[in-house]
Order: sequence, then structure tokens, then C-alpha cells
Amino acid sequence: MLPAYHWIDVPGSSLWMGGGPRSEENPRHRVTIGAYRLGRTPVTRSLYQTFLDATGHESAPFWAEEPFSHPGAPAVGASWEDAVAFCRWYSVETAQDVGLPTEAEWECAAKASREVIYPWGDDEPESIPDYGRRWVDGPEPVDAYPSRHPWGLLGLGENVHEWCADWYDRDYYRVSPATDPTGPESGRRRSSRGGAWRHAVKVSRCAARSSIPPHFRYADYGFRLRSPSA
Repeated sequence: MLPAYHWIDVPGSSLWMGGGPRSEENPRHRVTIGAYRLGRTPVTRSLYQTFLDATGHESAPFWAEEPFSHPGAPAVGASWEDAVAFCRWYSVETAQDVGLPTEAEWECAAKASREVIYPWGDDEPESIPDYGRRWVDGPEPVDAYPSRHPWGLLGLGENVHEWCADWYDRDYYRVSPATDPTGPESGRRRSSRGGAWRHAVKVSRCAARSSIPPHFRYADYGFRLRSPSA
């Protein structure tokens, strides 16, 4: 039996995307996103281990290290390619159409129909409970603290970077379509969103963008699932 994975319904909406202090976050532009479902949490180690056991898929070299061993922590070290392989497997196992969210869908969920800087609002990162004592040696369990997000999403903007479906282009916002943008057709890096445990500033703004090559396996990268609206 698969470990449980819980979904949050994200209603269709329009939002101002980007507009942050970095050039790749501009120009600020209006986009409309259709309804979809987003995982309440990143995929956990327990769920990802089920995939590894069932398929024999290769894990990251540091998979067995103690800081990443808690079954309820985010599965770290999955490359974008690994995450896509997981999505294909999970889609078959659950008879659902499962993939990764686009950058626009991730930002839409983070803002939750609000104009806010962070997924929890406009308070600075230090306002997060126990901020100074968290994420010392690795990620924490996905449910270690209650959600501060209005829809109950956990870990958006913190704990681990999360892969998105899109190819990355720092200038994409100049040509992005106004409805359900999915990123450029090709590229060398895949987009990601959210802050991570090993950075000096461990949380990210809703509009902050990041990217790495799709085959890289980093200990502060995980992923969250997306599926069509029920």
C-alpha cells in the first residue's frame, strides 16, 4: 500500500506574477491559471522509497545519510529526471494524471489569491516559529509545524527547493503567454521554486525563481505533485 499523499484544490484565478528585485522576475505580468490540485506537501522520503523499492530506480549518493533519513521528511536528491520518473510511476499506481507544477502554478498557489511577498504573508522570514533553530543539518519533516498558508499548504517557500515542470529562461516573462504559461520549449536548466534548508536565508519570496540542470541531484532539492482538478 502506498503511503498517503494529500491534495489541496487550487481554484482557477488571475494573479500578478513576478515583479521582484531580480531581473529574471520581471517584467511583472498578469497571468490566468486554470484550476488544478497541488500536493499539500512535497513528496516524502517514505513515499519516494516505495518508488525506489518497486522500480529499482537509482537513488542519490547521499540517500542513506542520517540527516535525510526521517520517513516524513521531503525526499531529497531527486533530479528533475528522477522526479518525472516518479510521476510516471505514481500515475500508473494511482490511476491519476500526476506531474510537476509549472512555475506559474507554484506561484499561484503560494500567493493564494493575495498580493503577498511570502506564502504566509508579508512578515519577514524571522517571523517563522523557531526560525533560528530549524534546518540545522538537513530538512525537517513536512508536518513539523502547522501551516501558515491560508489553504493549508505546507513547506511552500521553505525546507527544500521544489522542481517545476518548466524549462528555465531568465527572460521568459517578456514573452510569457497570459493564460497557463508552461515555460519555453527547450533549455539547459529546469525551473525550481522555494527556499531550502542549507541556505543562509532559508525561505523564499513567492516570486523568487531558481534553476539547475535537470540531471543534478542536490540534497536541498525535492518536489511536489500536481494533478488536474478533480
